[in-house]
Amino acid sequence: MPNSSSPPAIGYRAKLPNALTLGRLVLTIVFIAALSFADPAEAPIRDWAIWACVLFIVAALTDAADGYLARKWNAVSKFGRIMDPLADKLLVLGAFVMLAGRDLGGISGVAPWMAVTILFRELLVTTARSVFESSGVDFSAAWSGKIKMILQSVAVPLILIDIATSAEPGPLAIWSAWAATIATAVSLVPYLTRIAGLMRAPTTPD
Repeated sequence: MPNSSSPPAIGYRAKLPNALTLGRLVLTIVFIAALSFADPAEAPIRDWAIWACVLFIVAALTDAADGYLARKWNAVSKFGRIMDPLADKLLVLGAFVMLAGRDLGGISGVAPWMAVTILFRELLVTTARSVFESSGVDFSAAWSGKIKMILQSVAVPLILIDIATSAEPGPLAIWSAWAATIATAVSLVPYLTRIAGLMRAPTTPD
């Protein structure tokens, strides 16, 4: 929530959080491009995986920074409320879709069904939040969703580190992929419970 005790941000404080969000979008595009032009046959060190790892980490750090600064400086904006979660999802979903693709799936430990599971969860929660909050019902993020995001953000760099130095999926990549997928599936349970409860709730006629 914005810091209501502070006046609205002005100057660079009003612009920096949104600039960081835009920067994350640019980094995400470059990150996905790096994976798109990757050469899985490169050995023994895959430089592109190291660079992709660095790009992902920097982008993830901007995610933590823009939200913190926006709340601290009372600089929360409509642009940030829309683009910040979009940039988050594009970064994570783009990472897992690319890692599960035809070129990288054999060395990343990320199976296509894992990427589908993560995509399904994000689409369902985002759609439900849009529907319920447009009706005036609070559908804020659950603690499980925050833990899921942290595990996903840790898993991707670990998988890329494994790819950079191994010709086949090692324990680091495999366990990271499974941990992120399981955390994603488990994080969906509280949302499904909330959705079921809201759908059973009686509606009042206008």
